[in-house]
Amino acid sequence: MRTATKQRKTLETSIDISVNLDDPTEVSIETGVGFFDHMLEAFARHGRIGLVIKAEGDLHIDSHHTVEDVGIVLGQLIKEALGDKQSINRFGSAYVPMDEALGFVALDISGRPYLVFDAQFNNQRLGNFDTELVQEFLQAFAFQSAITLHAKVLYGENSHHKVEAVFKALGRALGEAIRINPAIKGVNSTKGLIE
Repeated sequence: MRTATKQRKTLETSIDISVNLDDPTEVSIETGVGFFDHMLEAFARHGRIGLVIKAEGDLHIDSHHTVEDVGIVLGQLIKEALGDKQSINRFGSAYVPMDEALGFVALDISGRPYLVFDAQFNNQRLGNFDTELVQEFLQAFAFQSAITLHAKVLYGENSHHKVEAVFKALGRALGEAIRINPAIKGVNSTKGLIE
């Protein structure tokens, strides 16, 4: 089983996360940021991965540190759980419609962290979640997991729908990329190595 667990404590946050790339049975998210919990659950369910998150942060300031630090630790755990990346598809992409909105994510588990993010949100806040934190989360996640990540909202009006489309697309794209493919012998790279 490809699993990893980590605890990270700073003066701003206390994060405890476990991931299981091969068993999606357990999904439990508690960050104190309700909308973010909803997005992370959508990500895990559509990625078909097990994900348990318990996070406490300085929400009396705002949700920035909590969201970013969850992205950092989650990215680190995905990288750790993938191990030597033998026989994974490596690439994944997904379009996800959410009513009037359409989100798209393409990613490469390349060892080369990069983020291209293209989205505009009409509402600045959804509950106690600032919509500009979508990019902050994806940045932290991509750089710590060493994934090349492109995320885009093609169109839409409702900010909730647009953000949710991105998180679901991220889950589906990651689920495709981490899937073991018996047709792939070794690492899916002309270099023979993904660092």
